[in-house]
Amino acid sequence: MAASSNSFKLDKNLALIGVPWDENSSFMRGPAEAPPLIRAAFASESANMWSENGIDFGATPIFDAGDIEAIPGAAMISRIMDSVSGLLDQNYRPIALGGDHAISYPVVKAFSKKYPRLSILHFDAHPDIYDEFQGNRYSHACPFARIMEEGLVERLVQVGIRTATGHQREQLKRFEVEVIEMKDFRDDLMIEFDTPVYISFDIDGLDPAFAPGVSHREPGGLSTRQSLSVIQRLKGDVVGADIVEFNPRMDSTGMTAMVCAKLLKEIAAKMLSAE
Repeated sequence: MAASSNSFKLDKNLALIGVPWDENSSFMRGPAEAPPLIRAAFASESANMWSENGIDFGATPIFDAGDIEAIPGAAMISRIMDSVSGLLDQNYRPIALGGDHAISYPVVKAFSKKYPRLSILHFDAHPDIYDEFQGNRYSHACPFARIMEEGLVERLVQVGIRTATGHQREQLKRFEVEVIEMKDFRDDLMIEFDTPVYISFDIDGLDPAFAPGVSHREPGGLSTRQSLSVIQRLKGDVVGADIVEFNPRMDSTGMTAMVCAKLLKEIAAKMLSAE
């Protein structure tokens, strides 16, 4: 590799795990079909396996734990927790491929057991912090309410928000969430954490011009480059991540799958950073 051992911690074992579950989607189904398409885009010969900071994921492959078999109902929450916990017990740093955003609650719950002082950096158009949505407390619109009310993290920072309702603003205040709304976003944004960090990346945080393959297209969002810059400038030890809400049914050209693969590559590279 071109990079020196002082730049990267290649002993940090990364693992992919697919979570093909969209039972809690409120508008349309489809994100459950995403994990294999993200993997295919990641390995596509249309690009190479090098990250921007110089890691060759062809030479340093990420362990693939496969997909969790989806089962109906609340039992899937426990299955996700157990599957992610199994990887954490083996000292892997998992990256979960959703699936809708409902997967983040059980994934983060598993992480919180290993990392009692955990923070989340959350990219999204929506705060996803409703107490309940359409009568469902485990909706993809609610994961961060469950995470915060259970005290699973010390700090939640949200970037790219542009749809917060009155109720969600009350929730954000209640849980002392740090919100960088899109209207206030600056290109020089740099976020620092003094705890382990989990990145939750909802693809609709990007402007639909960059990622049209989502169920909830919300104009006025982040560019791919703006998102990557926030991740690359982040100060903190990234121990895990998820990439969620990619809906292949809305991605006729495959463009969004490639964006997901790019995010996967750069988040993985950040997780191997020695910073």
